[in-house]
Amino acid sequence: MDEILQKIQAIEAEQKKRAEEDTLARYNTGRKRHKKQLAFHKCKKRNRWVFGGNRSGKTECGAVECVWLARGIHPYRKNRPNVFGWVVSPTTQVQRDVAQRKILSYLRSDWIEEIVMSSGRKDAPMSGVIDQIYVKNVFGGRSIIGFKSCEMGRERFQGSSLDFVWFDEEPPEDIYDECRMRVVDREGDVFGTMTPLKGLTFVYTRIYLNPKNDPEIWYEFMEWADNPFLSKREIALLASTMDETTLASRRYGKFCAREGLVYPEFDEDLHVIPPFDVPPAWQDTISIDPGLRNPLSAHWYAVDYDGNVYVVAEHYLAGAGVDEHAAAIHAISDRLGWKRDGRGRLEALIDAAAEAKTLSAQKSVSELFEERGILVSPLVDKELYSGIAQVKSYLSRKNNFPNLYIFSCCTNLIREFKGYFWGSGERPVKKDDHALDELRYYLMSKPQAPQPAHDAELERDKQKRIRRLRKGRWTS
Repeated sequence: MDEILQKIQAIEAEQKKRAEEDTLARYNTGRKRHKKQLAFHKCKKRNRWVFGGNRSGKTECGAVECVWLARGIHPYRKNRPNVFGWVVSPTTQVQRDVAQRKILSYLRSDWIEEIVMSSGRKDAPMSGVIDQIYVKNVFGGRSIIGFKSCEMGRERFQGSSLDFVWFDEEPPEDIYDECRMRVVDREGDVFGTMTPLKGLTFVYTRIYLNPKNDPEIWYEFMEWADNPFLSKREIALLASTMDETTLASRRYGKFCAREGLVYPEFDEDLHVIPPFDVPPAWQDTISIDPGLRNPLSAHWYAVDYDGNVYVVAEHYLAGAGVDEHAAAIHAISDRLGWKRDGRGRLEALIDAAAEAKTLSAQKSVSELFEERGILVSPLVDKELYSGIAQVKSYLSRKNNFPNLYIFSCCTNLIREFKGYFWGSGERPVKKDDHALDELRYYLMSKPQAPQPAHDAELERDKQKRIRRLRKGRWTS
């Protein structure tokens, strides 16, 4: 009997030890949940980034993602056996002190088959530098979590086929590109968690601005207030020690050169909303900035009963002729059920430059559009500084609400807002501003709110709800 009791006690002791070690089982459970960490894990896209302040919880979600993938127990993705992934840190010291420590904290000892050290003892891996951890995969076999540091140089990142790469902080661009190639064979993922302290690097340009509209790119900003395990007192104490620029990056995970932005008021979480069916009474007009080699930009604008402006659709294309542009504008208008005159023609604003005729053309761009059923008006106010001031007034948060909302499908307008900077001579840099130009033309036309009909009570209620819309959330 004593022998049986001893075995039971040994089993219970082992169960208790494993429960205490199983940090992963307690991750994001209980009363407090880190919602943005969960959004990162649930996202199915293959190039995911968290731009987070220090202590916002960004590194935790990167480490958990690696362990879930290696173990084959990811709750939101298709799991695989024999997973091979890399954890990439800026230096071996950062690897030792941050990434590998986090990985080990979420790996139970009975899940680890072997640890291969670059330096130090494998019976004390926390104090050394790990090369690889062999992890037992629930499908059988084993997975490998390898560790790399950027100081090794790009050549040390060649050759392997990988299921995932986690960038713990921002890598050099050549190493990022090399790692992207490593996941192609297995259709794997890359994900990064970083505090953007280096300014407007390639991550800002290629990930945040996403100029090629890569559908696999996803990002989220994560700040101290998003972390439910940080006390308000601690947040206030940390914030009191930092200037505004430092606070932007270290608390909010924002890129540091916002002082050079023409529209620092623009906030994706506030101004960008999911598309909805716009009531016909709200439809106003189309605005066009023409281009041949440069992109032609056209957007469809609506105004609600309170004068709020909605940018509801986008056509943005370079290197095409008037025929192709006109056909696309008609097709989008048909899809939206956009208003037409009695002869089936659309109306639009257009840059006055479209009135000019070149030596090689007998007709102006305006005339060509009109022949294709789009009546364009060149009577737009192009004064730059007044137009910028007008856009800023629509972006401003009066009573916590802006007067300009952009549907998330208008990706090029959103990208231009994020990358429009002041240059020399107190003028914006004349680059990637085609959508912003025709937005200015439209807002300078002083759009008017429609008069609601007496029988439009349902539409008015819908409009009020829309004004309370936040990204991914309705407020009743």
